[in-house]
Amino acid sequence: MLRRVSKRREVSSIVLLTAPLAGAPARLHARHFAGTIDSARVVASLPYFRRKVGRPLLVVWDRLNAHVSRRTRAWLAARPADFAVAYLPGYAPDLNPEEQCNRHVKHALLNAVPADAAELEAGARREFRRLGRQPALLASFFRHAGLRVT
Repeated sequence: MLRRVSKRREVSSIVLLTAPLAGAPARLHARHFAGTIDSARVVASLPYFRRKVGRPLLVVWDRLNAHVSRRTRAWLAARPADFAVAYLPGYAPDLNPEEQCNRHVKHALLNAVPADAAELEAGARREFRRLGRQPALLASFFRHAGLRVT
């Protein structure tokens, strides 16, 4: 009998990676959820990230269904002073600096065998916090994507 030990699909993260602007360092904020990301979780996370950053956000997204759903678009349309959205081309993970954050955290957890989803979430939180304390590495994710931030 085979027993599934991977809990990787049971925890998802929504990540905000801020660009290094006007001398301020790149910063990382993350929220973690049981299960997959849907529009309700995206909409619930946006005000949290807006408060963390303290200024209006230009959100650069891939085309995840939760990002392009009617619910998400309507919520954003009702808040034009706080959020503007730009979409990356379809399937372009190399252009998305946030994907480098995910890759970094997944690599750190590569050999982890969490006993349950709560342990996996704790590991993800720990690794995202650790990554968030490395602004030079975060800035390199923008350079890797070929993005000039001005």
